[in-house]
Amino acid sequence: MYAFTSSSYLLGVKGDHELAARLAERTRGIPVVISSLSAVAGLQALGVRRIALIHPPWYAPELDRLGAQYFRSQGFDVVFHAPAPLRPDFGEIFPSQIHEWARAHVPDRAEAVFIGGTGMRAVGAIRPLEEDLGRPVLTANQVSLWRALQIADAHAAVAGYGRLFTV
Repeated sequence: MYAFTSSSYLLGVKGDHELAARLAERTRGIPVVISSLSAVAGLQALGVRRIALIHPPWYAPELDRLGAQYFRSQGFDVVFHAPAPLRPDFGEIFPSQIHEWARAHVPDRAEAVFIGGTGMRAVGAIRPLEEDLGRPVLTANQVSLWRALQIADAHAAVAGYGRLFTV
């Protein structure tokens, strides 16, 4: 797994595919999972079009903008995007903080939420947010696991990681 949402935003989708191909070549054919490409696949599998993006507080406004552009380039209508200003540094952010901020900021018109940034502990926010918002919530780490299990053709039951694992 290549778990750097921010580098995907800088490389773009084409760059992500090229990176995955280079890495797979170096590993002699071992498939490579890239979190942002996995997010696109997950959102497509869920059949959503309008999304809200939540980024870590350490994402600069330009990186947040590139994130919106990344998903728009794949046909998604990004109805909201912003770094969640939960703290000013790279320190620990708790799922409850993510939950509260997202619940207050995700607009009703978003059909799903993607929480980017593999450095944020967002998995614990998935279930409560899906219950409160009534829509799928995806995170960078969760989609990578989902995609890796798909590629491995592993039919493991995964509980507590959101609606994505039901498609």
